[in-house]
Amino acid sequence: MNTNEQTIQKIERFLGKIVQKFPCVSEPGIMTDLHIKVVQESGELLAFDDDDNEITRCVVDQWIENKETDFYSNVAKILRETIINNKSKIDNLGIIKPYNLVLENDEREHVSELYVADDDTVIIGGDLMQGLDKELDAFLNHLLSEE
Repeated sequence: MNTNEQTIQKIERFLGKIVQKFPCVSEPGIMTDLHIKVVQESGELLAFDDDDNEITRCVVDQWIENKETDFYSNVAKILRETIINNKSKIDNLGIIKPYNLVLENDEREHVSELYVADDDTVIIGGDLMQGLDKELDAFLNHLLSEE
């Protein structure tokens, strides 16, 4: 999926509205994760807190009725890149750390972790445990073959 400048600008404004909702304060009092929902059919991009309170929404025209099978993985990549470019703002939200930005599909099912922030650790990536089963199996096979 090629991303146009208008899409990036909409996502940046979307993130900016989240930052406005949770401004940086010396003693954050809010404890929540941010759930970002993308509706493939309508192109809607929505943000919710843990209590399902809507924070903001917009429509990304480029995503309306997008039929690509890898739509959500492409959207996750675009969102991650935009978050990285706005990291200084996102990393200083007035939310108690650790907090996550989680991508969900139109049925509110978990798709991917976009961003995990803690005081000393920031993780930006996809499935954090991707390939772990294969690595553990290979390690176990290696241990068993040494006997």
